[in-house]
Amino acid sequence: VQLVESGGGLVQPGGSLRLSCAASGFTFSSYSMGWFRQAPGKEREFVAAISGGGVFRNYGDLVTDRFTISRDVAKRTVNLQMDSLKPEDTAVYYCYAARLGQHYWGQGTQVTVSS
Repeated sequence: VQLVESGGGLVQPGGSLRLSCAASGFTFSSYSMGWFRQAPGKEREFVAAISGGGVFRNYGDLVTDRFTISRDVAKRTVNLQMDSLKPEDTAVYYCYAARLGQHYWGQGTQVTVSS
């Protein structure tokens, strides 16, 4: 199983970024997938999740209405569109895949929101 995140970087407040997570090594549509983030000195925090079929989506309270999660079955990717970014969104963002107690994690991608 491999999850590889991309798309992180430095962006100004109010800007946008699109993260992508490329998945391999498992039956993509059988796993719910999503994103957590972790800022320095803080616990890992839930950001967003999407069901295996892509119908159900959940968001953390701090990102609702600003972030959008989606999945592309053909490309085997899960994407996180992040708009109206704030300095407090600065963190390492981790992609995960989960099914029946099994959890897999990517290595993370850094997102920095600063002027």
